[in-house]
Amino acid sequence: MGKAYLFLIIAVAFEGLGTTSLQASQQFTKPLPTLGVFIGFGMSFYCLMIVLQYLPLGVTYAIWAGIGICLTALLGWLVFRQAVDLPAMLGMGLIIAGIVVINLFSKTATH
Repeated sequence: MGKAYLFLIIAVAFEGLGTTSLQASQQFTKPLPTLGVFIGFGMSFYCLMIVLQYLPLGVTYAIWAGIGICLTALLGWLVFRQAVDLPAMLGMGLIIAGIVVINLFSKTATH
């Protein structure tokens, strides 16, 4: 099970790279960020494929998307100086709380 979560964390990190590169590519007009889009999303989906051998699709996607949302907001703030207001932070806190509930209390989080 630890392997699944390791690859899920790696998948989220690559998804963050892909999404941040998407913004930086300026509609695929900049070659290096464009390459980052393809590498980021390609590796993210490859890692997700591995995770799906161990965790159910719904749980995997909920965790990947939820943490990805929070990571992307953080990267947007750090890299592009995009502000995140209090309601957005509260909403992301609820997303993280949902992920914690799934992992601590749901029997569907394992095969």
